[in-house]
Order: sequence, then C-alpha cells, then structure tokens
Amino acid sequence: MSRLKKQYQNEIVDAMIKKFGYKNIMEVPKLDKIVVNMGVGEAKENAKLLEAAIKDMETITGQKAVATKAKNSVANFKIREGMAIGCKTTLRGEKMYEFMDRLVNLALPRVRDFRGVNPNAFDGRGNYALGIKEQLIFPEIEYDKVDKVRGMDIIFVTTAKTDEEARELLTLFNMPFAK
Repeated sequence: MSRLKKQYQNEIVDAMIKKFGYKNIMEVPKLDKIVVNMGVGEAKENAKLLEAAIKDMETITGQKAVATKAKNSVANFKIREGMAIGCKTTLRGEKMYEFMDRLVNLALPRVRDFRGVNPNAFDGRGNYALGIKEQLIFPEIEYDKVDKVRGMDIIFVTTAKTDEEARELLTLFNMPFAK
C-alpha cells in the first residue's frame, strides 16, 4: 500500500472528521479517480503526433492511454466526427495515489514561476480541474525525446458534496493552492 493511501486512511480521515464533524467514517470524502486528458489538435494532419502524445501520457501515468475521438464535425477546425483528436487515461486505486504524490511533490514544484494552483477551479460538486501547460515538468519525460511541448488537463474526482470539503481534502493531500 502506498504511503499516501496509508496517510489518507489515518491522518486525513481524522482531520476531516474533526473539521466537518462527520458522524460516520463513510461520510468522509475521498479521492475517487484522477482523469488525465491531452488534446492533440494537430493529430488531424499527422497521426504520428497522436501516437507520441499517447506514449508521453503512458510514461507519465504508468497506465495505458486511450485515443479520444471527435463527437461531432466542426468545419472551421477541419474535424470530422470520429477523428482521433486526443487521448486520456483514468487512474484509480494505487496508481491514482502514486500519480498524485508525483504530481504534488515532483512535478508542480518544477513549474516556472510557480505560486500555487488556482484555488477556485472547483466545479461546485467537489471536483477539481487543473491545467498544465507542458508535459516536461514530469521527471519521467526526457527533454531530448520530446517532439512537441503539449499541455494536459488533470481532473480530480472526489466523493465530496461541496467545494469546501473537496478543497480541504486536496489541501490535506498537500495540494499547493495559491494564497
């Protein structure tokens, strides 16, 4: 069991019960899954770019990524329905905690001029979205082998009912929110 999961089960649950006064341990919000999404708009001209993005994502997350397809056609973007235009992966369980640990402790501190992540990027139902401008902040990615710098979206899905509960949960996971 990972260090972060053990920490969750002990310290974080206790702290959440103290702050919000839950009567039952099952009421305590927990991290459900982390979805990592990378849009590759240039894939419509060159399919090799999508393969490189998928390879990068698999290196970062340690899990197989799937290509995402366009839901509908957009003439202005020269996209037809069903074209592969990105990739995503959903992390749960052990890999989710491992990824969270690496993101918070290794990757985010490597961002240039980093002052913390946006504390207002919650959706109103206890989920948090985080955008990253380049995949180079992850130590697994070798700078020389990168063909193009790409960004990605990381969504933390929690079982929290409110944004306040989710913010407290992620703060206890050492998420560096900007003051």
